[in-house]
Amino acid sequence: MQQKTKQRLEIPLLNVDSEHCALIVDKGLGELSEINTHSVEVNNKRAWIESAQAGEAVRHAAEKIRELGYDVASVKENFPVQNMTCASCAISVETMVGSLPGVLKSEVNYANAQLRVEFIAELISPSEMQVAVQSLGYDLLIAAAEDREGLKEELEQKRLRKLRNKMLLALGLATPLFLIGMFFMDMPYADYIMWVLSTPLVFWLGSGFFVNAWKQLKHRSANMDTLVALSTGVAYIFSVFNILFADFWHARGLHAHVYFEAAGVVIALILFGKWLEEKAKGNTSTAIKKLMGLQVKEVTVKRDGQWLKLPVEQVNVGDVVLVKPGEKIPVDGKVLSGESFVDESMVSGEPIPVHKHQGETVLAGTLNQKGTFEFTAEKVGKDTLLAQIIRMVQDAQGSKAPIQKSVDKIAGIFVPVVMSIALLAMLTWTFFGGENGFTQGLLALVTVLVIACPCALGLATPTAIMVGVGKGAEQGILIKDAESLELMSQINAIVLDKTGTITEGRPKVSEIVWLSGQSELSAVLYALEEKSEHPLAEAVLSHLSGQKAVELNNFESVTAHGVKGVCQGETYYVGNLRFLNEVGSKQDAELMSLASTWQDQAQTVVYFFSDVEVLAVIGIRDQIKEGSIEAIKELSDAGIDVYMLTGDNRQTAARVAEEAGIHHYEAEVLPQRKAEFVKELQAKGAIVAMVGDGINDSNALAQADVSLAMGRGSDIAMDVAKMTIISSDLKKIPIAIAVSKLTRRAIRQNLFWAFIYNVVGIPIAAGVLIPAFGFALDPMLAGAAMALSSVSVVSNSLLLRWKSLD
Repeated sequence: MQQKTKQRLEIPLLNVDSEHCALIVDKGLGELSEINTHSVEVNNKRAWIESAQAGEAVRHAAEKIRELGYDVASVKENFPVQNMTCASCAISVETMVGSLPGVLKSEVNYANAQLRVEFIAELISPSEMQVAVQSLGYDLLIAAAEDREGLKEELEQKRLRKLRNKMLLALGLATPLFLIGMFFMDMPYADYIMWVLSTPLVFWLGSGFFVNAWKQLKHRSANMDTLVALSTGVAYIFSVFNILFADFWHARGLHAHVYFEAAGVVIALILFGKWLEEKAKGNTSTAIKKLMGLQVKEVTVKRDGQWLKLPVEQVNVGDVVLVKPGEKIPVDGKVLSGESFVDESMVSGEPIPVHKHQGETVLAGTLNQKGTFEFTAEKVGKDTLLAQIIRMVQDAQGSKAPIQKSVDKIAGIFVPVVMSIALLAMLTWTFFGGENGFTQGLLALVTVLVIACPCALGLATPTAIMVGVGKGAEQGILIKDAESLELMSQINAIVLDKTGTITEGRPKVSEIVWLSGQSELSAVLYALEEKSEHPLAEAVLSHLSGQKAVELNNFESVTAHGVKGVCQGETYYVGNLRFLNEVGSKQDAELMSLASTWQDQAQTVVYFFSDVEVLAVIGIRDQIKEGSIEAIKELSDAGIDVYMLTGDNRQTAARVAEEAGIHHYEAEVLPQRKAEFVKELQAKGAIVAMVGDGINDSNALAQADVSLAMGRGSDIAMDVAKMTIISSDLKKIPIAIAVSKLTRRAIRQNLFWAFIYNVVGIPIAAGVLIPAFGFALDPMLAGAAMALSSVSVVSNSLLLRWKSLD
């Protein structure tokens, strides 16, 4: 046996910053048996390995490096795969790409014909992957990312038209073939007419099955094309033999039957089934097409004082963009001048238009209504929220649910097992079937090969996932992967952060109460808060909007106390009780009593005072979001334990928990405690969802079984979380659970019918009912059943689109 050549491979490293780190990585690589020699360079941040099993060695090396807490520099891409005809094709492509040196992970989703691949760019390029895929008889679209979807859509439409034309021609030839074979067998030259009709059907319109089967054979593999080519080829060759050598059978006292109609009609029915399947599969990606349809092609931009119509690709960060009534907003940015109401329902799922004025954020893909405004572009191209949503939905639709991995293993051995059953059925009938045993055995072989359908198995899970992810996106819920979608319906505990999750996360003034006759000083209060950098100052400014500031002198920020400034010779202060006590201003009993009451209600109290006396007390609170209480009640009623964790003080936590209807909460919690709390629940057997919006929630989000981030929260939280609620509305969580339940139910139904179809259909095709009932399944009926099995699975998934989420 020829020994494999050893290859020296370079793996780029991340966060290996010292000799100590390099030693740890080097020691870890030494534990891998498939690596012969290895070294780590700190300066170049590279690991060098030598192995005869290049693909496996690189994959295991990357896994080991990550296991040690470091990382490798890799690229993740989605590439459309062309010309796949069944689930076995997807597994062939996945296995082939996964075996290439430099590929760390590959997954092929048959339903949306996408390859998700993680690879090291220094070791392998997309063009090398394309060559490997082409060697199997498929193709990989590796055009620039922005052109890929458009090109894929164009090629799919072209392929669908070609398939439709072939299908119509096939049905045109199969109809007279069927009629002659079933009802006019005794007409003159019937066998020869059927021979003429079936030949173009099998070898022209059905040529793709034979070509692909040959390519699979060269790689010692098999797929649905193999089954179709074998079954129709055997039926056709046997029929030709019976015409040319009819005496062979006559001499043995048997009639020389022909089965041209079986071969030809099976090809026509499978083409018809594939056309229906492709049409239905196209409908599962409706959500992506809708999202892509929101992208604007042309935009009005100000350049050198002139308004120009430009392609959206030419918009740069900082450009001033004009949006007129009825136009879609082309990129993300902030309103510069003008105002309008903008329909953001296509992104957030919220139906009520949002008022936009100077300083407000506008998002690409949302629809301007009546007003005209100008805005400054802040995020363009792939950085816009819409582009990120499209990317996230594509990734999720291409990901595999845990159950799919088990189904893939079955699909991987399905075709060889079916071929073995078909051969066994033929041999059994030949030796034990009497005088017509060989003929019956041949029919059994053909029928078993025709009826077996790996496609229904392969489509059962991914089509449901695609529709479920799309339905979530339409509701403003971005689902990152299939696993979280599957798990969401099984959660029995949910942990909520307080600020920004249950509450608005934006403090608001509940009330300002003035000392009698002092309210005219609101302009001074406004001027002080305008210069302040404290987060609570924004709440006061918002409450006093429309107020004009007066001129201040000697403004000063006093750390941990507040701010002060001089107006018309008198010093004024805004700050906390400690600041007030230090200055020693006179405290009005009524105002101080009110401040104490507000503090008992977990409000933050800010004091406005002069050197002489307190002028006003300001109550500030973080309001509970509209819908939070209803959502929490709905979750509790569903039997889910709701917990609240917050870093805020006990008074505030108790007040929010009481108002929101939460019975379990912890206050003054540090970030690491949140992750520990999730672990404790998991140790008790709970399936935990964590909902947060801040950087301090990221550890707990990573620990939870299902993690949800609020769309208005930090980028880190959204990166870590497996789901993002764009509108930050907790009422979307019960909707996410409903989407998950519907999707899981559809997956179970699809798998049940796919398995039952094959488990029942294959034995009947092999002839198990003939001895007891005299029933033999005709190959043409088997072909129809096989074609409809895939269509029925896809159709059941599509029903999700119209299911109610109530």
